[in-house]
Amino acid sequence: MKKRIMGGIVAAAIMIPTAAFAAPSLMELLARTPWTAEQVKVDEVGKATLEKLYSAFPETKSFEIIDASSVQGVQTSIILREKGGTGKTITLHANRTTGAIEHVVQENWEPAEKPLIALTGQEIKSKADDLIDRLYGGIEDYEFAMERMENPQQQTVMLNYTKKGSKAPYYQAFVQGNTISVTLIGGETASSGMQVEGFFTAKGKPDYFADSFLNDENLFALLNMSPIELKEELAKGKSVAEVAAAKNVSKRQLIEVIAKTQVALQVQGDNQGDYEQLLKAIEPKVVQVIEYKTEPTPNN
Repeated sequence: MKKRIMGGIVAAAIMIPTAAFAAPSLMELLARTPWTAEQVKVDEVGKATLEKLYSAFPETKSFEIIDASSVQGVQTSIILREKGGTGKTITLHANRTTGAIEHVVQENWEPAEKPLIALTGQEIKSKADDLIDRLYGGIEDYEFAMERMENPQQQTVMLNYTKKGSKAPYYQAFVQGNTISVTLIGGETASSGMQVEGFFTAKGKPDYFADSFLNDENLFALLNMSPIELKEELAKGKSVAEVAAAKNVSKRQLIEVIAKTQVALQVQGDNQGDYEQLLKAIEPKVVQVIEYKTEPTPNN
């Protein structure tokens, strides 16, 4: 299982045109099953995802599906490209449990002579607003913050869309070159019950993906430590697995506790078949979180 750390939810790195785009910072390359265009069109989630896209951007009905894949019980990914060699591409990553489009990438939708990154801040925001509003609606309900990130290799603009009164962004958009990438984070929905923010950080920002896994009362009880104490240990450059090992807690125990909490949040009712399938599917994500560690700061 390969690992990839990405700045910025659910998308395999091989499906994203630029490695610095928004997606959980602790995103891994899950084992994916290639799909044909015909398989996508008859799959329930794939078909619904295409319908959302066609409704939001009618012109994409003429696009061809150039790549597609699925992670069992986790995600369906589809890449479409405009015919005629224009390079106009859109990538969608949909959650197979909820059906939500969690990550979308638009590439080469602007003229090559004036790419997205060359536009003014207001023009960039307008493009991001349009993408979010068409796919999800209600853009007027969000406040936003824009930041030009320090990246000597490539100019990058990050936009966080937050509901009023919330701290966690609901949508996060990254713009590089002629590509815009939007991730559905979920704001307070994703961070409800969160006790600590920023167990790990990415580019100085809290990693909400990791936080959603580690803010777990069952985990804290297993480790016999508070969330603040765990954060302090991780800040020293340790992984969660290493912290647990020092307390004679095995990696398998960690995986089982975190996976069960995550699946319990997704499964409704008593569908045991879905429960067992999701437990197995989410384990690779849990492994990535508990094995990840950041370099300690000079003060640590």
